[in-house]
Amino acid sequence: MTVNRDELLELEREFWTGNQEFFAENADRECLVAFPEMAGVMSNAELAATATKPRRWRNLEMKVQGIVEPGSDIVMLTYEAKAIREDGEPYQALVSTGYVHRLQGWKMMFHAQTPITQAAQTKS
Repeated sequence: MTVNRDELLELEREFWTGNQEFFAENADRECLVAFPEMAGVMSNAELAATATKPRRWRNLEMKVQGIVEPGSDIVMLTYEAKAIREDGEPYQALVSTGYVHRLQGWKMMFHAQTPITQAAQTKS
């Protein structure tokens, strides 16, 4: 199965801006996450609970760095993201997300973000 890149990017956008219902519908039963402040396996319900309004994003820009399909039902996406929290705080990160294809469609099963700091930006 070849993934529809636009469909995948739209899912990814919604994970940045969507609500708990979207997360519950589009994350797999379990999801491995890796953030500076949390890492580990989260259940669908635990992950959906992180989609609270004060933590949602706006002005999201995504620059795709690569997409690979290591199997017919798995796809990995890596991109650079720039966004602003609703409170105005800017954020930039390298992001990787893994999806598995289930009967109901693509489900997020892995997600990692590595923030890009000002110091790292000036070195490049």
